[in-house]
Amino acid sequence: MPICPAGHETSQTDFCDTCGLPVSAAQASPAPVAPQAAPTPVVCPHCQTANVADALFCEACGFDFTTGALPAAPPVTWPGLPTPDPVPGTGAVPLTAPDPAVAEMAAVVPGPHDAAVAHDVVTEGDPEAVFEAESPAPHEAEALVQAPLAQARPAVEWVAELWIDPDWYSAQGSTDPLPSPGLPDIVPLVKESNLIGRVSHSRGIFPDVDCELDTGCSRRHAMLTTDGTRWWIEDLDSANGTFVGGAAGPLPAMPIPQGRVELTPGQRIYVGAWTRIVIRRATDDEKEALAG
Repeated sequence: MPICPAGHETSQTDFCDTCGLPVSAAQASPAPVAPQAAPTPVVCPHCQTANVADALFCEACGFDFTTGALPAAPPVTWPGLPTPDPVPGTGAVPLTAPDPAVAEMAAVVPGPHDAAVAHDVVTEGDPEAVFEAESPAPHEAEALVQAPLAQARPAVEWVAELWIDPDWYSAQGSTDPLPSPGLPDIVPLVKESNLIGRVSHSRGIFPDVDCELDTGCSRRHAMLTTDGTRWWIEDLDSANGTFVGGAAGPLPAMPIPQGRVELTPGQRIYVGAWTRIVIRRATDDEKEALAG
């Protein structure tokens, strides 16, 4: 029965039949509320993972519930191979098998993980083996350093002798002071083309046969070329020209013409104010000294 604000039970729903007070609407029993059904999870058709009802993508595999497509796989690249173009219309990059030679090289070169595993195998249970594994013997370390250098350094078969020639200096009439003549500088000739000139850091010129202080020699003066047995000399439009003469007889008076000129055994090359160059085969002692 309804109850009035004074606590009386009344048979009336508008006013209390005992005290006459209006019956409050709040005293009426509230209508029952129907329970709401729990949202049904969305099961991914690709990986069978349950997701929230309003999910747009699968949290496990990235399946798109709207379009029904899987996410594009990242491109797979291999060293030495170009990155493939995406498949038109999909944005996906096809997987490309590596070249057998590249794969074989990658299998031979150990990675950081391989090095760590090898270290664990060598040193496990033997504290002294740690030092032995990390520190090679002195002769082994020296061999490891010298082996690449020995392989990269070509054999010396020919050399150039650079002489200070007082007679050539007198014939040129240069005003530069003549350096003291002495033994020649020996320059190894290990390339097919060897530049004669003087160093210029600003112009990036670093000749193979450097005439150093002879300012009568141009920065790019002449080029020596060889086929392994014969030698040619070519003037590179130098300021004072390139001259070739024999071991005996007068000094050359005319520079060589344009183009390559073959050198005969015993001929000398004259450049600058005092430089005389002699091309010859290296002796055994020079080969050993220049190779080391």
